[in-house]
Amino acid sequence: MTAKKSNKNPEEMSFLDHLEELRWHLIRSTLAVVIIGIVAFIFRGFLFDVIIFGPSYPGFVSYDILCKISSFFGLEKGCIGEGDMDFIIQSRKVAGQFSAAIWTSITAGVVVGFPYILYEFWKFISPGLYENERKNSRGFIIVASMLFFIGVIFGYYVIAPLSINFLASFKISDTVQNEFDIDSYISLVRASVLAAGLIFELPIVVYFLSKIGLVTPEVMRKYRKFALVIVLILSAIITPPDISTQVIVAIPILILYEVSIFISKIVVKREEKKLKKQQA
Repeated sequence: MTAKKSNKNPEEMSFLDHLEELRWHLIRSTLAVVIIGIVAFIFRGFLFDVIIFGPSYPGFVSYDILCKISSFFGLEKGCIGEGDMDFIIQSRKVAGQFSAAIWTSITAGVVVGFPYILYEFWKFISPGLYENERKNSRGFIIVASMLFFIGVIFGYYVIAPLSINFLASFKISDTVQNEFDIDSYISLVRASVLAAGLIFELPIVVYFLSKIGLVTPEVMRKYRKFALVIVLILSAIITPPDISTQVIVAIPILILYEVSIFISKIVVKREEKKLKKQQA
């Protein structure tokens, strides 16, 4: 069964026609995620041993970089030895490993297929935009995908390893051994990666909110102090209660906020010029 290509003018389409269009966009997006997920499931050995369990190994690249940074500043703390990652990952359910493989493959499908999902989303909303708006937003998919992947990389190489290292080395007593359930471990990695990826979409969100007049650079500057508090709270939520880790996470988010102010300023100026031309 194939989707019927609609040649109707968006202004002439009924509510049910729009729902039908949305349904096919969702179907194609889901199909892309499933196909990529199947490929990820086939190569689950590499997916888990190299990617998912990578931050659990003392030799993970992030720990080596952290060690070099600590040594550069003359700090003894920061280097991780074999005994510092003293924990095991276990599955305590009959279908635990199979379930982990399925849901991790689906997550991989969402992450890898993110540009295509954005493409389908753009195809759905673009007919309702003016020609000049479509031209000005031509790089939307590329920029949004790039920001998302930068966030994913930041979450994987910074947030996830710092969180795992802190929680693995934290002990209330030597009599308690750390034996993490596979669902708990994967949830931590997944949350770190997806949360960072979505947070890095802030400039895109601000761009569209500025275009419709809900956000202005003046408002963002006025509430910068409140934004700082929100960023610190957000950093505390997606990272363990370690001050250094929270600062490391907060810095790029604050940079994104400042970049978003600059973007909002440009968008507002363009909208004001457009309004003046229409009034002339």
